Amino acid sequence: MNPIFKSFIGCVIFLSSSLTWNAFAQSNEKIKAELQRQFGPQIQIKSISPAPLPGLFEVVANNSVIYTDSQAKFLFQGSIVDLKTGNNLTEMREEELNRIKFSDLPIQDSIKVVRGDGSRKLAVFTDPNCGYCKNLEKTFVNMDNVTIYNFLIPILSADSSAKSKAIWCAQDPTKTWLNWMLNNQNPPSNKSDCINPLDKNLALAKKLGINGTPAMFFVDGHRIPGAASKDAIEKKLAELSKKP
Repeated sequence: MNPIFKSFIGCVIFLSSSLTWNAFAQSNEKIKAELQRQFGPQIQIKSISPAPLPGLFEVVANNSVIYTDSQAKFLFQGSIVDLKTGNNLTEMREEELNRIKFSDLPIQDSIKVVRGDGSRKLAVFTDPNCGYCKNLEKTFVNMDNVTIYNFLIPILSADSSAKSKAIWCAQDPTKTWLNWMLNNQNPPSNKSDCINPLDKNLALAKKLGINGTPAMFFVDGHRIPGAASKDAIEKKLAELSKKP
């Protein structure tokens, strides 16, 4: 091939790729601008990319996946399932997005509960006035060889904040936490003026996209929102024990 012609072809391919990328970026900005106009600041759009289904765009907003068209005229909320494999592509994508690095969690800012040898570890973002959190705590009672790091995030009420401070500032925070969550035994109200990590926990929860309690994380970074059953938790822990 003539070197000049070969160079020309290379320039055309490069120019074509550049134009395609620029058009894609411009399309993304238009979609983002239109969605922001429609929903306002309460929606935080992190990324826009082509969806597995041609003609749709995947929008990652508030740690969830939604879909729209190229003009952002329609919004699709639901799952895209690959019928060939049976995989729920939307669930898989959201799980990937919501995965964290467990070792980065500031466990010194949590209330640590150890059962048995404590060899299996998980973290829970929890509110002391959350009924589902209390149910989850009762589930943990029936589990063995686990360490639970409880990150208190008082999001339900002013009383949640007062209770969280009283629990953290108690002489034995772990015992006080369990007495409240399992037996409804109020923490000492006069113990609430110590330095506490509640503001840091709330900021961390916001960063991780946690908007409800309980929210549970495993050592592989997998997240389970809500009060999962003992069977579901044991199943996940068993899967992790088989990994090298």
